[in-house]
Amino acid sequence: MSPFILYSDGKGNIFEDTSLYVVGRSGWDAMPVPEDEWIELPEGGQLYELPGRKGIGIDVKTGEMRLCEKGWAVAAFIPPAHTAFYLAAYESEPNAPTLPLFCYTAVGWDDDKFYVPVVRIEQDIRQECEGFDDKKVKQGVAALRKAYPHNRLVEHLASNCALTYQCPAARNYFMGRWECPIPSSPACNANCVGCISFQPEDEAIVSTQDRLTFKPTAEEIVEYTVPHLESAPYPIVSFGQGCEGEPLLMWKTIREAILEIRKHTQKGSININTNGSDPVAVRALCEAGLNSIRVSTNSARRELYMPYYRPNNYEFEDIIESLKVVREFGGWTSINYFVFPGLTDSVEEYEALRKLIIDTDLRMIQWRNFNIDPDWYLGKVGVHQSGELLGIKQLMELLKEEFPHLKFGYFNPPIERIRGNYESDFAH
Repeated sequence: MSPFILYSDGKGNIFEDTSLYVVGRSGWDAMPVPEDEWIELPEGGQLYELPGRKGIGIDVKTGEMRLCEKGWAVAAFIPPAHTAFYLAAYESEPNAPTLPLFCYTAVGWDDDKFYVPVVRIEQDIRQECEGFDDKKVKQGVAALRKAYPHNRLVEHLASNCALTYQCPAARNYFMGRWECPIPSSPACNANCVGCISFQPEDEAIVSTQDRLTFKPTAEEIVEYTVPHLESAPYPIVSFGQGCEGEPLLMWKTIREAILEIRKHTQKGSININTNGSDPVAVRALCEAGLNSIRVSTNSARRELYMPYYRPNNYEFEDIIESLKVVREFGGWTSINYFVFPGLTDSVEEYEALRKLIIDTDLRMIQWRNFNIDPDWYLGKVGVHQSGELLGIKQLMELLKEEFPHLKFGYFNPPIERIRGNYESDFAH
């Protein structure tokens, strides 16, 4: 089965072109997608038109690659817990606008269904659309606002995250379950090209949400996280969210909060999502009782990391050191790995990733779809041609074979899974 290509009329209507099979994109190149890599578009997936871009397909009759001359190209947004193998393949016109910060996965149409080249990487259901009940979220917001009337963090999570941006982590918090977000830093020490909470005025794209504007106190953090750890199923509290800067810049406040939380409860897991830029701060947090760390990176190679993160006062080597520090304390380590077909699965990247896993004794890879305009990103990091590629699926298989202990997923695991009950499908 090869699905047919889709195109948009620019008015929100999508059609199939049965003269072309859809292809995928890896790096700069368009290529056929192996038949066994297509699955039906998961619940919660969405379709986007790509203005100023013509889709690329394989002619059904001749087998040659050519452009779809009708309308604009179409891509799919893949819901959480899924990782894409290929990007949407298209050719951009000279004046094509830069695409906003979403993922752009190949998508086709066959037998009345949409298909995408994707794998479900994680069975956890914590961010699935049908799992959210707006009524319960709003009831939770009302109850928790009443319980913590002066807590600026609870108000931020309510008015901005849960109600305005429909943030799944915040909505889960107000539904009293699983992972509770703790935004803690308005500032950042990186200038990521694809930052979702801050973009410079002169950039062609806008940030998808507003950043936290205040520095929370340890008291504010402790006040609402302790009851969550005490009462939620499979509870985690996580510093470092999409609506803030870098939490390690606030490490003293976070350290104070962790010490205080653990005076009140030993339940659940305390996690930090971070760029890993300050191993000294990470050590202080581990001493206070941090259980797990997730370090975000677009690459295991310095030469791709630096032009994307554009760090202030830290080096790529610091993120490696932070992972080592957490393992030294017996903590759980993940990388939040931004998957970009054509870069992530290059032979050089694979070798660098193997080294990172071995050097840091890494526990887990969270395979995240990279939310960025592909052409724009490749230009920003200075990659002008695709090298030798393994394919994302093969990359995953090779790593599984060599590192059987290494977990694949999409979310931070709760302490129950970290302590050995990892494979239990508790979320179902």
